[in-house]
Amino acid sequence: MMTAKNFGFGTQIRKSPYFDATVRWGAQGFSVYNHMYIPRDFGDPVQNFWNLVNTAILCDVAVERQVEITGPDAAIFTQMLTPRDLSKMAVGQCKYVLITNADGGILNDPIVLRLAENHFWLSLADSDILLWAQGLAVYSGLDVTIREPDVSPLQLQGPNSGMIMQALFGDDILDLRYFWLREVELDGIPLVVSRTGWSSELGYELYLRDGNLGDVLWEKIMAAGAPYGLQPGHTSSIRRVEAGMLSYHADMDAGTNPYELGLGRLVNLDTDAKFVGKEALARIKETGVSRKQIGLIIGGAPLTGPNTVFWDVGKDGERIGKVTSAVYSPRLQQNIALALISAEHAVLGEYVDVDLDGQTTSAEIVDRPFFDPKKELPSTPKVA
Repeated sequence: MMTAKNFGFGTQIRKSPYFDATVRWGAQGFSVYNHMYIPRDFGDPVQNFWNLVNTAILCDVAVERQVEITGPDAAIFTQMLTPRDLSKMAVGQCKYVLITNADGGILNDPIVLRLAENHFWLSLADSDILLWAQGLAVYSGLDVTIREPDVSPLQLQGPNSGMIMQALFGDDILDLRYFWLREVELDGIPLVVSRTGWSSELGYELYLRDGNLGDVLWEKIMAAGAPYGLQPGHTSSIRRVEAGMLSYHADMDAGTNPYELGLGRLVNLDTDAKFVGKEALARIKETGVSRKQIGLIIGGAPLTGPNTVFWDVGKDGERIGKVTSAVYSPRLQQNIALALISAEHAVLGEYVDVDLDGQTTSAEIVDRPFFDPKKELPSTPKVA
């Protein structure tokens, strides 16, 4: 992770429209995501977590680049990318989807936004889906245009985010439903606003459609949020593991299929739609999987931060899988983790061994998510 005073990646790593604002507001370190700088450090990550769950935080997530799909065949092509059935997706709706390859492996897990009948955005996790989609389009025979537009999202997340949005946009914004979007302006700043976010708290994403206005937008939101305790922040590893939310390259990659993650609900095989990986996913569903994702409660002293390598998981002296994401939750006062292990050992209540950098620690297999399993927190905005 680079510090704010020491950037050495060169011009091939892009800065977001909010970069200067985040440094001004205390960003102390950055990493790289989708070939862009992303703020990862505003001080104590535990305090960032408490800010998120108690009041609200504003996060620069312009790294969630958009793949824009337009043209007469945009709906057909967008469906070709994902096994989730989009046939009933309305204009103004958002959906969490998986993008799969011919083997059923996961290439990305974006949010799809439908702005118009033939206008879609894929709001990406960390992989080059623009190139994948442009390559597929060449040989698809479909009439589509695929590009990366000038769109840069911010995430406003936390229980007070609804009141901050109300202060910015008026009472009507409170009618925006979970996983729906609206095109709006804020003092002439063109935006798409959605009730989505990578936190499992009440939250919104504000998609700026003019990168020249990033600094202005950031300051307007921070000013409106000041009475409600808004703080600059970064996406919280603690909160997302509590919620069982997945991180691409950590919890899944092109060698992971949806059924291993318990995400069969995002695979609709009983449709006429032709999507990449359909035959492979049908075979996997028929034969079953050899690995399954589980939750773990890991014993021992509190972890001092998220894992930076995959930790081996063992049973009776045999390696059976790996921990993909682990963190200490100050709210639950437990070390919690997501892991991929042999399906035969994925039994709730059983114990396994985790190799914490050479030290073997016992861990209990538990269900996910670890907190708010019914996802009630994102559902109802507070009113000022």
